[in-house]
Amino acid sequence: QVQLVESGGGLVQAGGSLRLSCAASGRTFSYYAMGWFRQAPGKEREFVAAISWSGGTTYYPDSVKGRFTISRDNAKNGVYLQMNSLKPEDTAVYYCAANPKGRISSTGYYSASNYNYWGQGTQVTVSS
Repeated sequence: QVQLVESGGGLVQAGGSLRLSCAASGRTFSYYAMGWFRQAPGKEREFVAAISWSGGTTYYPDSVKGRFTISRDNAKNGVYLQMNSLKPEDTAVYYCAANPKGRISSTGYYSASNYNYWGQGTQVTVSS
């Protein structure tokens, strides 16, 4: 069983920055593919970023590319999401997700169905 705990959410003005953290349990964290998703009220869950088990490959949708950066520290069982130039439309609950087998095709990282474990979420609110 993998447990994920997000932190770092909050209220920020448009143009500001936040850094989300996700602490993961498990002795084999270095093999996990990790992702961040978000869900705004009344909307479907949306892919935000993902990182391969090695950290060598990252994935972003066009909506956040150039503003968000995902990273990981396998020694600390942590994955992070640095969010810059935040916009009101970035307001959502942000979720950390894990695929412990780490074997996802390049297009598969974008799909929530390829992640087996999810955190409880952390609220990010961007005011205009």
